[in-house]
Amino acid sequence: MDPDFHRIKRLPPYVFEEVNRMKAQARAAGEDIIDLGMGNPDSPTPKHIVEKMVETVRDGRTHRYSTSRGIPGLRRANAAYYKRRFDVEIDPETETIATLGSKEGLANLAMAITTPGDVILSPNPSYPIHPYGFIIAGAVVRHFEVGPGIDFFAGLERAVRHCIPTPTCLILNFPSNPTAMTVDLEFYKEVVKFAKEHGMYILSDLAYAEIYFGDVKPPSILQVEGARDIAVEFTSLSKTYSMPGWRMGFATGNKRLIGALARIKSYLDYGAFTPIQVAATAALNGPQDCVEEFRQLYKQRRDVLISGFAAAGWDVPSPEATMFAWAPIPEPFKHLGSLEFSKLLLQEAKVAVAPGLGFGEHGDGFVRVAMVENEQRIRQASRNIKKFMANADQHLAKKEAS
Repeated sequence: MDPDFHRIKRLPPYVFEEVNRMKAQARAAGEDIIDLGMGNPDSPTPKHIVEKMVETVRDGRTHRYSTSRGIPGLRRANAAYYKRRFDVEIDPETETIATLGSKEGLANLAMAITTPGDVILSPNPSYPIHPYGFIIAGAVVRHFEVGPGIDFFAGLERAVRHCIPTPTCLILNFPSNPTAMTVDLEFYKEVVKFAKEHGMYILSDLAYAEIYFGDVKPPSILQVEGARDIAVEFTSLSKTYSMPGWRMGFATGNKRLIGALARIKSYLDYGAFTPIQVAATAALNGPQDCVEEFRQLYKQRRDVLISGFAAAGWDVPSPEATMFAWAPIPEPFKHLGSLEFSKLLLQEAKVAVAPGLGFGEHGDGFVRVAMVENEQRIRQASRNIKKFMANADQHLAKKEAS
């Protein structure tokens, strides 16, 4: 009997696992590893959100099954957020649905709308669930390269021109994980026009809408006239309110796509625990000072990281948004590729980063650095990297000899 299963065969080994295993072994041996790898917010969830959760969980009536679409108050709160933040009117009954984080929402929507053999357009590099959610659903994924200095629309046009059958869906993610790239409303207007001309749906991941550092706020694709004819947008409370473990997000937009997701979810889950949904409602409707505080926290960490790495001899572009820096592999180590460089950095500098290869082959010249340690630890990472860079020849010779 063949021990492999078809869907599992389509999923390559998780590139991050090798670095994670080395990190765990080093820590088990008592080594102090500064972890800038996983984008896992380290700040506690704001007190008023936690208190609402505690208050609600004490009510035994909230311990029963919830609803997979999200409780009505939560959907209304998300609609109010869209009006407040983007000046977009959302029908909480038909145009938004609560998800168990944006990752679950995207994967289940892929399952709902994909026929085996459908072609999906996905940027590369990208967050793994963007292409692999569709691969799990049976689609064929055509990648097009994105990143600094890459012409997005030229790549998109080329991908569509060489696709048979015509792609059914386009995935977007701005501000981007991992590249931290941002776009403006004019970009979304062009994308919507392009997608309509080619009969494609758009799935837009806007998880980092509130983690930005300049004066210009990242826009929503739903601000574009006619976008709701073809687009669904995924948002999350994980980074905005430092609620990663709570697993609360939303899909918002096209009624047909939202309806398809709702139907799939009605078979798969009963929604998040009701007290979590009530606390998420309090997050969206309550005081928003915490959002600005988290934004400033990441901005300060960004500035410390970029200046510290520069002083260490590693020039990293300063991101305009997200909690990540997309760092080109330093010249002496470029030939190693991102996985071997990440392993060497962990072994010799005691700093963990995410290899760019884990986000697609076009990410292999980079590593993703997450701003999930405090400023003191980031400064320590910079000092470690400075010593590492100063002894590049020694580390490379040691590696080649091993």
